[in-house]
Amino acid sequence: MDKGKAVMGTGRRWAVDFSDQSTVPSSRDILDPPGFSRASPEQDDSATSRQKKDAEATWKLQKAWEVAQSPFKNLMMMGFMMWMAGNTVHLFSIGITFSALWQPLSALQSVGKIFEPFKDNKVELLMPKLVFLALNLGGLALGIWKLNTLGLLPTHASDWVSSLPPPQEVEHSGGGFAFH
Repeated sequence: MDKGKAVMGTGRRWAVDFSDQSTVPSSRDILDPPGFSRASPEQDDSATSRQKKDAEATWKLQKAWEVAQSPFKNLMMMGFMMWMAGNTVHLFSIGITFSALWQPLSALQSVGKIFEPFKDNKVELLMPKLVFLALNLGGLALGIWKLNTLGLLPTHASDWVSSLPPPQEVEHSGGGFAFH
């Protein structure tokens, strides 16, 4: 049968036989040049897509760690602002303190939303999430400590029962000279 001719009588009406049965040397007989690979484009695409997926997973993990460590900056800023506000109860110190409490609470409620863009089968998000939770709990503890230093936490029995006397002052300080 001639090359490229339709096969007749095999049951298929429009079939073409492309098998090479000639004795003439073809391009298959010539050796490939050094460094050339006859890998199919599909294999090359799968290798590059695998590399792209690995690079994307690495990038997602790095970004997840950046997001996990971001509360540390907020923690330092809040600590400095609370130190600058002082230990007296006034509008600014109360506002800073409740802001220090609100930010970690809202961040703890939205951990899933924050790490949603980084979800992937190849990316393990447990450790970044735990670091994020720990830093936000540290921020929450800082806010509670500030409430305690302002005297706004009920820490004595007299804070709950009005008939009990308040605790005795342990220290008293004053400025100036003592005149007798």
